[in-house]
Amino acid sequence: MRRPGGWWRVKSTPEKVETYTRWSFHFFGVIEILALGVTAYGRTGVGLATALCLLVTAHAAVCMLVSARALDWTRGRRPQPVRQMWALVVVSAVVSTTAVVIAERGPSGEVETAAGSVYGGVLCYAAGVITLGVRGWRRRVAVVGAFAVGAGLLTFPLEMPLLASVVLAGLVMVTGGFLAATSIFSLWLLNAVYALDDAKETRVRLAVAEERLRFGRDLHDVMGRNLAVIALKSELAVQLSRRGRPEAVEQMIEVQRIAQESQREVRDVVRGYREAALEVELAGARGVLSAAGIVSEVTGETAGLPAEVQSALGWVVREATTNVLRHGDAKKVAVTVRMSEGRVVLTVENDGVAETTGDGLPGGPGGPARSAGTGGTGGSGLSGLRERLSAVDGTLEAGPVGRGVFRLTAEVPLPPAAAGAALGVAS
Repeated sequence: MRRPGGWWRVKSTPEKVETYTRWSFHFFGVIEILALGVTAYGRTGVGLATALCLLVTAHAAVCMLVSARALDWTRGRRPQPVRQMWALVVVSAVVSTTAVVIAERGPSGEVETAAGSVYGGVLCYAAGVITLGVRGWRRRVAVVGAFAVGAGLLTFPLEMPLLASVVLAGLVMVTGGFLAATSIFSLWLLNAVYALDDAKETRVRLAVAEERLRFGRDLHDVMGRNLAVIALKSELAVQLSRRGRPEAVEQMIEVQRIAQESQREVRDVVRGYREAALEVELAGARGVLSAAGIVSEVTGETAGLPAEVQSALGWVVREATTNVLRHGDAKKVAVTVRMSEGRVVLTVENDGVAETTGDGLPGGPGGPARSAGTGGTGGSGLSGLRERLSAVDGTLEAGPVGRGVFRLTAEVPLPPAAAGAALGVAS
């Protein structure tokens, strides 16, 4: 069963920022209803106040719709909401005109103040929202300016002085411009967060690609020369065989020897690619986490550990670091290596995990595949680590240890000789 607020914790950082931005725009509509519609009840009769409140509520609903569609358009999920923006222009004009009629023909006094607030307020909100659906500062300035000019022109039926009309238009320009600037900055911030997240994913992919290129270069260096020699000797053996020369057998024996040597060298390359040295992996984890803006703390001594133990624990560090980068929202990661009663214990602990599922792994909807901690590989990743550790009689434990904290612990027993050497180095 999901805990309260779990829907928020399973979101990535860009998704959280987008949710915050989206609901901020919706909150603007709520503020419009409270500031312009609800306050009308204290200024005029119930009938007119209800009419003004309904008009403002309808206008706020259209503003929410336009802001949501404009946000989706900015993220490339929907086409530009041109029809919705024109609908907002029409609704704004209708509400403003109705407010002018109420102020002109309704009872004098407070009703004029209430209608005037609605008149200027809806134009300011509409100007700020429509700028979300256009690109380019000139077009945005033109939108705000058009609403300001419209606000001034609609005051002539009220027979307001020219100076008052100019002041009202200026207020719409300033207030609408401020709302537009706030909205545009929110979109810029959201796009920047997504760009940073994409850069983080690109950095991970580039690291994988660089490792593949290194492996390809090593394999080419090993096999290139040997394959060229095999091709030449095979061609020579064919020519000698056609001539009935006994040297062809010697050449094929040499080809067989080179092929066997190449097979052995390829195994060495693959073995070196698959093995992970603990000290190297710890240094690499520290550098990668720092580059990702995550505070890392690595403590412990790795000298004196057998090669197979270092390889198994190195894979634990590699998998844990990868999952923190890919699936988590960690701010701090602590890696500790310590000796305890003839055993080496590796602990990787990070914050920023999502809610836990029934199997004790961090995860979201659908199980641990949406995990956010060092155990985020789900079944396949943890199973692979357990298989590697079982080869050296090691064990692996993973699970949450506190609110938003996940810990992965690997223990490997040491042979008596290796345990003594490791303790001697540590001392």
